[in-house]
Amino acid sequence: MRVNWFLILGCVLASLYAWQQDPNWADQNLVFSLNNLLAGRVWTLVTALFVHASVAHLLGNMPFLFVFGNTLEKMIGRDNHLLVFFIGGFTSFLLPPLLGIYSPDTGMLGASAAIFTLAACVMLMSPLKFSWLFLAPQGLVAIIYFTLNAIIVTDPSILGQRLFDPSVAYIAHVIGFTVGIPFGIAWSQKWKKNLLITLGLFGLYLIILFVLASIFGSPLPFGVF
Repeated sequence: MRVNWFLILGCVLASLYAWQQDPNWADQNLVFSLNNLLAGRVWTLVTALFVHASVAHLLGNMPFLFVFGNTLEKMIGRDNHLLVFFIGGFTSFLLPPLLGIYSPDTGMLGASAAIFTLAACVMLMSPLKFSWLFLAPQGLVAIIYFTLNAIIVTDPSILGQRLFDPSVAYIAHVIGFTVGIPFGIAWSQKWKKNLLITLGLFGLYLIILFVLASIFGSPLPFGVF
C-alpha cells in the first residue's frame, strides 16, 4: 500500500481530532507558529502538516494530495516521497516567520504547501501524466495553481477579491513549490523538456481562456478547475 494513502488518512484523522479539542489548546499544541517552536513545541511542525482548519480546507487539499502524491510516489518511491513532503512542509512553515513575512504568533496549518512541493516535482518529471480527477495533464494543473498563488503574493488586486482569502498562506504555497523544483531537476534527466512542455500547455490554456472570454464577453480567472 502506498505511503501517500497514509498521509491522506493522517490528514483526515488529525483534523477530526483537532476539531474536537478546545481551540486554544489546539492552537498551542497542534498548530505551527514560531512562538510555539521557540516554546519547545517542536512537534507542531509535524502535526500542523496534517491538521486542517475546516472541512472545506481538508476537502480542498486531499484531491491534490491524492493526485500528485500517488503520481510522485510511483516514480521516486515511498522514502523519497516522504522526504519531499516533509522538507517542503517544514520549509514553508519556517521561512515566512523567520524572514519576517509573518509575525511569530501567526498560526500555520495544512498540507497545501507540502502538496505544492510534490506538484513541482511532478511538473518536472511527468507533466503529461493525465489526471482523470482534474481532467487535465498534471503539469498544467501544477503551473496554473502556482501562477495563481504567485500573482496573489505579488498583487492580489490583479485577480480581484473573489480569489483572495486573507486566511490562506499564499507565500507558503510559493515557497513549497520552489522547494520542489531542485528535487524535480535532480530526479529528471528531461526536466528542461518537461518544463517547456508545461509552459506550452499553459500557453495553450491561456489562449483558450482568452478565446472563451472574447466569446462570452467577460474575463475568466485562471483557476477554472
